Amino acid sequence: MRYLAIDPGGKRTGFAVGDDITRIATPIAVVEAATDEARLAAILRAVEENEPGELVLGLPLNMDGSESPGTKQARALAATLTQRTGLAVHLVDERLTSYAAESQLSDLDLTRGGKKQRRDAIAAALILRDFLERDQ
Repeated sequence: MRYLAIDPGGKRTGFAVGDDITRIATPIAVVEAATDEARLAAILRAVEENEPGELVLGLPLNMDGSESPGTKQARALAATLTQRTGLAVHLVDERLTSYAAESQLSDLDLTRGGKKQRRDAIAAALILRDFLERDQ
């Protein structure tokens, strides 16, 4: 099955694709969206363009595993995506994915802006990788 991973953020949303056969998660895009409506439209475009069988959405938890303010928003987004796309949405703990993505980018010769543009897509790929390793 093909999956589209989504790492929604306040300003940027990262996307990655992968499947359960190769178990390879590939970062594909970062989209900037200033409003919830713009973010949802970008996500729905990514779903249409990538034709996944299911979605994987980052779930922001506190470091102790408790729910954060963003957790409620992620759950609401998951429900909206299921309703709008008819696809199953898997919520995956995203703790430390941005940190891990930043670590991967630290060795590259990129400007700060260049790293910002890639970090969220890499974080989405890490979320998807965790899902594929855990659930398959």
